[in-house]
Amino acid sequence: MSAACANELIDKAVAEIQRIEKLLTTFNENSETNQVNKAAGIAPVKVSREVLELIQRSLRISQLTQGAFDITYGAIDKQLWNFDKTMTALPGEAIAKQMVKLINYRNVIVDEAACTVMLKQKGMRLGFGGIGKGYAAEKAKQLLQQLGVNSGIVNASGDLTAWGMQPGGKPWTVGIAHPDIAALPFSYLDISNMAIATSSNYEKFVMIGGKKYSHTINPRTGLPVTGIKSVTIICSNAEMADALATPVTIMGIEAGLYLIDQLKGIGCIIIDDNNHIFTSKNINLA
Repeated sequence: MSAACANELIDKAVAEIQRIEKLLTTFNENSETNQVNKAAGIAPVKVSREVLELIQRSLRISQLTQGAFDITYGAIDKQLWNFDKTMTALPGEAIAKQMVKLINYRNVIVDEAACTVMLKQKGMRLGFGGIGKGYAAEKAKQLLQQLGVNSGIVNASGDLTAWGMQPGGKPWTVGIAHPDIAALPFSYLDISNMAIATSSNYEKFVMIGGKKYSHTINPRTGLPVTGIKSVTIICSNAEMADALATPVTIMGIEAGLYLIDQLKGIGCIIIDDNNHIFTSKNINLA
């Protein structure tokens, strides 16, 4: 394959990711996500079949994780936590509790026949931050495979999916970032036809009063999770890997690993605040 042909294929994969971003983003008033959010508590909104099906899969993961994964977290995403340099104090506990009342995946009404979605309560907001990157990576991979690419890697900001083999016939080697030094891997995995996603606090956090607060918010309390630095999920699908990394962080080490051990073909590596490593039963680190 020529360099020009390869670059053309890469451009098509990037365009596919950009297309999905436009559908799901909350930064564009005209996105399907924001159309649903604007009509919360008012009326159902017609969406594309693609978005409807992503929402349906998200709701199934919410059921699986007993609400630790919840796409209605958007109510607290920007109003309560923005994780930028302007944030200098924690939100009040009373405000957090009030906002958390709007987080409930059971209040997402999907009408499959009409292809509509409605949020039952005013103020509810969808957000795909916990699944969107993995979905985009998976769709880009599928597009490239349809175009005849027999091997490759798609990395959507850390949500990575790989298929086929390297030119020499060896599996792809993927490094799992050290939670304290993002550029330094603490372990390597050889993979093919697998996906990896990591939820961590080493890139997005705020320091308040000398304490580090992770960007991962517990939907039950509205406050950041503590005790875990990073969770890495390994499975065959990037969307699933992305969607499971955050709820395992929220559930904690014991409950999170128990969940993963019940799921066939899914592995998990957890690093706690003291840099202790915990793994699901099907992972053996050298």
